[in-house]
Amino acid sequence: MYDWAVSSMQTTIMVAVFPIFFVKVAGAGVAPAQATSSLASANAVALVVMTLLSPVLGAVADYFAIKKVLLGLFTALGVASCAGMFFIGSGDLTLAWWLFMLSLVGGTGCMVPYEGLLPHIAPPEDVDRVSTAGYALGYVGGGVLLALNLAWIQRPDWFGLPHGAGLTPAQATLPARLAFVSVAAWWAVFALPVLRVVREPRPTREPSEHAWQLSDPFRRLVSTFHELRSYRSLFLMLVAFMLYNDGIQTIIKMATAYGTEIGIPSSALIASILVVQFVGIPCTFLWGAIAGKIGAKAAVFLGLLAYTAISIVGYFMTTATHFLILSGLVGLVQGGTQALSRSLFSSMVPTHKSGEFFGFFSVFEKFAGIFGPALFSLVIALTGTSRGAIISVIAFFVAGALVLARVDVPAGQAAAREADALAKPA
Repeated sequence: MYDWAVSSMQTTIMVAVFPIFFVKVAGAGVAPAQATSSLASANAVALVVMTLLSPVLGAVADYFAIKKVLLGLFTALGVASCAGMFFIGSGDLTLAWWLFMLSLVGGTGCMVPYEGLLPHIAPPEDVDRVSTAGYALGYVGGGVLLALNLAWIQRPDWFGLPHGAGLTPAQATLPARLAFVSVAAWWAVFALPVLRVVREPRPTREPSEHAWQLSDPFRRLVSTFHELRSYRSLFLMLVAFMLYNDGIQTIIKMATAYGTEIGIPSSALIASILVVQFVGIPCTFLWGAIAGKIGAKAAVFLGLLAYTAISIVGYFMTTATHFLILSGLVGLVQGGTQALSRSLFSSMVPTHKSGEFFGFFSVFEKFAGIFGPALFSLVIALTGTSRGAIISVIAFFVAGALVLARVDVPAGQAAAREADALAKPA
């Protein structure tokens, strides 16, 4: 149910409603391109903060047995930030920037202790089933609330909200601001099951004086990095994923802000996110079947080619119909490309090193998404428009594909099996 809870923030705040509100309302006093650039910088700053904090949070949560405490604290930060968005008025760009950035920190930071609870609530044979069930519920939960938000934003009269001509600015923006409050309530209410029912796991070791230092997780991170480099194909896969996933995350986070800037109606923008949500569920399974026919690596190449085409078409996009079509295309490839990237990485990971290497994968996953929004913001600053910025994202797909081409999957899988065989006791 926590996936169901936090996905409301990811759909309504991160992707759909708030980016439009940020550009149109909070950024009313500046050029649309400048507001879009500001949104991109908030994304980048939040990801930098969480990339630096994640190793420490994971170690602290394990050592002091405070996973649920940290989960509650980051949830509270995210909920409070989303609720505070109700008070954003026309031209309140600075307030909107800070609240958005803090909501991202809350929404990203909560996942570190949350995901750390999984091995403690599910036996090894059920981990995949429980994890994927949570992922699926997240798609549904985020989509359900977004559909409700879209209903009262587009038809406020159905809900007794101010509508028609002659509205004050506060009345005109009330449905959107209530959507932000609904995210806060949704997130808080559906976080209660995990906070009330799931037990706090025991600490990894007994605390002793001077036994734990803040530098420990970073030392372990450096050690794991050096060891991972000895697995050449696995390391190249990690670098490739970081590059092309940066482009994917940029499209996810900046699409609605870009659409707003070029004049796509808000109703079409929000509806497009629903298209991505519900097209993505069956298409993720479809990509699994495609990978079974042509291999996961070839399927990822196909997904990156599709993303490159999406960026090119996005440059020339002018109408709401174009945007909806592009959203359908994103839904076709988004879940599949990321899921196959994880499975491809997993196939080359030595079983006895899976925890360490996937912990490192998690850090890289957070790191991906920093440079894309930063480049987006830079290109806008240089050109004065987001059209050039959307084309610049192709660089991440090309760079990622070039590195992925050097990944020798059979050799990587053989190295993993050899390492596992050597690790077995005689």
